[in-house]
Amino acid sequence: MENFVVSARKYRPLGFEEVVGQEHITTTLENAIKSNHLGQALLFCGPRGVGKTTCARILAKTINGFENEGPEGNSNFNIFELDAASNNSVEDIRNLIDQVRYPPQQGKYKVYIIDEVHMLSNQAFNAFLKTLEEPPDYAIFILATTEKHKVIPTILSRCQIYDFNRIEVEDIVKQLQKIAEKEGVEAEYDALHLIGQKADGALRDALSIFDLITTFSSDGKVSYSDTIKNLHILDYDYYFRLVDHLLEENMSDSILLFDEIIGNGFDGNNFLVGLQQHLRNVLVSRDPKTVTLLEVSENLKSRYLEQGQKCDESFLLSALNICNQFELNYKVSKNQRLHVELCLMKLAHLPSALTLSSNSTENGVKKKQSERVDKPETSASKSEGTATTTPEVPPKSNQNVSEEPPPPEEPPTKEEIIAAADVDDQEVISKVSKPEPVRVQEPTTSTENRETPSIFKRKKEEATNEEAAQNSVSNKQDEDFDETELQAAWKQFGEQKTNSGDTDKLILGREIKKGEGSEVLIFLSSQLEVSFLEKFETDLIQYLRTELKNDHLTVNKQVAQIEESKKLYTSKDIYDHMVKQNPKLAELKERLGLDFDY
Repeated sequence: MENFVVSARKYRPLGFEEVVGQEHITTTLENAIKSNHLGQALLFCGPRGVGKTTCARILAKTINGFENEGPEGNSNFNIFELDAASNNSVEDIRNLIDQVRYPPQQGKYKVYIIDEVHMLSNQAFNAFLKTLEEPPDYAIFILATTEKHKVIPTILSRCQIYDFNRIEVEDIVKQLQKIAEKEGVEAEYDALHLIGQKADGALRDALSIFDLITTFSSDGKVSYSDTIKNLHILDYDYYFRLVDHLLEENMSDSILLFDEIIGNGFDGNNFLVGLQQHLRNVLVSRDPKTVTLLEVSENLKSRYLEQGQKCDESFLLSALNICNQFELNYKVSKNQRLHVELCLMKLAHLPSALTLSSNSTENGVKKKQSERVDKPETSASKSEGTATTTPEVPPKSNQNVSEEPPPPEEPPTKEEIIAAADVDDQEVISKVSKPEPVRVQEPTTSTENRETPSIFKRKKEEATNEEAAQNSVSNKQDEDFDETELQAAWKQFGEQKTNSGDTDKLILGREIKKGEGSEVLIFLSSQLEVSFLEKFETDLIQYLRTELKNDHLTVNKQVAQIEESKKLYTSKDIYDHMVKQNPKLAELKERLGLDFDY
């Protein structure tokens, strides 16, 4: 039995023209070799399985003239490969530096390929810095890594960095078709496209999956159904059927379809993630500009376009939001199956909810429009049997009419306000027409006739308010009171506040005296008591004014500054105070023979 060679090794590219999906890298390297501008320290970084090590080997063979060797023909004295994952110590780097000292035995360059360079320790990186910065003319270092951010900046600054991209699905499918044709394997396009999606941009992973599916099939055929079964991928048909059920608001069939999916061994979380991806693809397919974002086969693309015409954009956006919320809370749910079923129930009632919301919005818009139309028709004059007529705007004439706004009117005097207030509003309204938003200049109209009823009402209200203010001032009480009456009122106010706290009771016990005129003085001990008094100061003033029959009474808070003498206590004073608290302390002092250090 012959030894089986996996496709990833059997079909490894031997030249830059065979590298898939990295044209920007291969073109740059070829031009650098032709123009003799190739750096001595190169860093190849990018995802797994995109051709970093392959391009490094091709580059090493090309610059030494070994292009005609086979895929395993790099075991010569000019090309050295080092796995930094297992050789990451300082000693390994020192051994590498010792080898760099000797020139190549054949060819022009010695090429050192260090794979997974981010696995080197910091000490190894530092030991490698000097050699990497100033290598011999015949030495070229190619560093490869999948995690560029883990390489220290001093290494990055000494290298030419080449960023490898993820390989597109279409490029992977084309390469798989070539390999299937060489191997004599019949492969369906949808199956290869599914393999390309599952590979996530890594051609090596795609080749490994291709070998797996080929081995799984008894007849050596790569079919779509076998690929789905082997890769444990939920078929697209389930999601198409589910969205059709949701559009029909068929909750029962939606839940039964999910039960079938669970019975096939699929996880609820993967189902929600796949449903979000499906809804996203349907949303993208609605716009011809974004159809190119669909990474699916042509058959599936036509199905997406068909279902995208059935779905409303608001339905898709709302469904995506609901699925996202349920997917975030899936892991913390106690009953995860019920959690997904609740999501499907909400989605099944989503079309009705959106329809109801749109109808209510339309009714609200129509109602507002009807109110705007009916508003000028319902505004009529409220005069007794006299309807107001809207003046017609005179046509424009050839005369030079000044369009500048009239000068601002001077504020009316007190006599004008009283005179305007005495005018009957109904009589004024019958004489003055309804004001229009457009000013029309009338040459014979006086200032008094141009005033609107609202101005007269405002003038009348101002006059009424002023008169009421004058009456309230004249009705204020101003009886004199003595010290005895003040103390009695202060005591009665304190007795009424029976539910007060200790602080309020302390303030109500402070001294109060009569000042000059209607002034009342309250003596407090600190600003803190002032702040507590302000909480019920309004009630206090109102109570005193009522009891003493003096509306001009005011309260003045006086803070007495009490300065406590600051005393410097000695150790003897402190001891005496502690003995008062605990007499046994003196007995302890005598037993221990202690004394004070004065």
